[in-house]
Amino acid sequence: RPLLLAVARLDAGSARLTPQAAEERLRVLGYQDPAGALRHIEALTVGVSRRASIQRTLLPVLLGWFANAPEPDGGLLGFRRVSEALGSTHWYLGLLRDESAAAERMAQLLASSRYATDLLLRAPDSVAMLVDDHELTPRSRENLISEVQSAVGRYDDPDSAVAAIRALRRRELFRISAGQLLHLNDVDAVERALTDVSAATLVGALDVSLSVAATEFQAPLPFAFAVIAMGRFGGHELGLGSDVDVMFVYDPHEGADPETAGRLAFQVANDLRKRLMAQSNDPQLLIDADLRPEGRQGPLVRTLDSYAAYYARWSAGWESQALLRAEFVAGDAQLGARFEEIIAPLRFPEGGLEPDQVREIRRLKARMEAERLPRGADPNLHTKLGRGGLSDVEWVAQLLQLQHAHSVPGLRTTRTLEALEAACKADLIAREDVDALRTAWQFAARIRDAVMLVRAHASDLVPTDMRELRGIAYVLGYTPEDSGRVLEDYQRITRRARNVMERVFYDAG
Repeated sequence: RPLLLAVARLDAGSARLTPQAAEERLRVLGYQDPAGALRHIEALTVGVSRRASIQRTLLPVLLGWFANAPEPDGGLLGFRRVSEALGSTHWYLGLLRDESAAAERMAQLLASSRYATDLLLRAPDSVAMLVDDHELTPRSRENLISEVQSAVGRYDDPDSAVAAIRALRRRELFRISAGQLLHLNDVDAVERALTDVSAATLVGALDVSLSVAATEFQAPLPFAFAVIAMGRFGGHELGLGSDVDVMFVYDPHEGADPETAGRLAFQVANDLRKRLMAQSNDPQLLIDADLRPEGRQGPLVRTLDSYAAYYARWSAGWESQALLRAEFVAGDAQLGARFEEIIAPLRFPEGGLEPDQVREIRRLKARMEAERLPRGADPNLHTKLGRGGLSDVEWVAQLLQLQHAHSVPGLRTTRTLEALEAACKADLIAREDVDALRTAWQFAARIRDAVMLVRAHASDLVPTDMRELRGIAYVLGYTPEDSGRVLEDYQRITRRARNVMERVFYDAG
């Protein structure tokens, strides 16, 4: 029988196996459900079709590739589902037959990443990207925006237009995650790529929402509208599990009725969020507007004058710090530039910070550590808020920016690591300290992405379960024997970064 021969061929010394012996062979290889694996093999090889013939030839090799990865059962199931979806598609059968490197890559992805597998199963033809390294190179923001806007222009129906935008984003998420799993792109490239995809998605969806509002208004909209990226989105530092922090700003045209403009601007912002956060066959883009003035209690969208008045009168220290990451991302570029102009004195204060402002930032950091870390979470293993994690690195960079950006132009950036480099060049922080902070930042970001790739849902905690840790270690490029080193390396790297943070952050200024 083909399925028994397929398993037997993993061992050159066997011509065929009984079902029981085949199950035992699969168990030894690492399959947790050998009987289920045999059922998948039978489904893939039964019959006389060209596809069954090719899969009979390839399966012995595939079974070995799956077994070399952390989740061979998931790999085999994923392969069956991809093959069933693509049926007898000529190019797919040719890929299986002629492109052994692509087939091996597919096996590696399917048996190591639930996230990449889920994306692939939503659009199985994405497997064609695995043939060529160039296809796994992230695309530029400009190219993505051009494609998104072309897609929007092809549809009169807004729902179809947004569906096309979200499908494009899903395709790009697979490109990025596959390149990351195959170690073709480093974490900096991944963060930039995810930011660019999110930006292009917002540009296209905003065009749709503006068009919908204008159609209902039956006239051109009486205002300019812009989206401001915040947080890691504004810093070009998104991870696979990140939502996007934004603020919405509009500016009524001269003579426009303020009430009408406000109502329509709210409609645009709300429509944009609903369309990108709605459940569909494609992943949601979660949009968080809580960094706006007054947080959730404040209006979702404000005029430019309202932002200026609020920041001039009521702005708190934490808001100046948050505004360090603010960057125009979609909508009216001129309005976005004017917004950045009004916040410049807050985020790059003339003369830097007063001593009492520095003390307040330090108190805020200490309070955040005490209050925001989830109950029961190990502070040594929390990649975002834990000791030596992402937050520690950000606070060092942001304090240096608030203190010195008025006199060091290189510090006027939304990007954390870029700010640290500028501070180093200005002799505000030692090279070895920057290197320690950079290493911790990048390793924490890689672990967060690895958790998302393995689990298909986000978490800020480094796993301690050894089976799950093996999956994380595999994605990070560790050998199976060194899986336990992930925890050791993370704690060693972040311990050093924490020491730097405590010395620089609490001694600076």
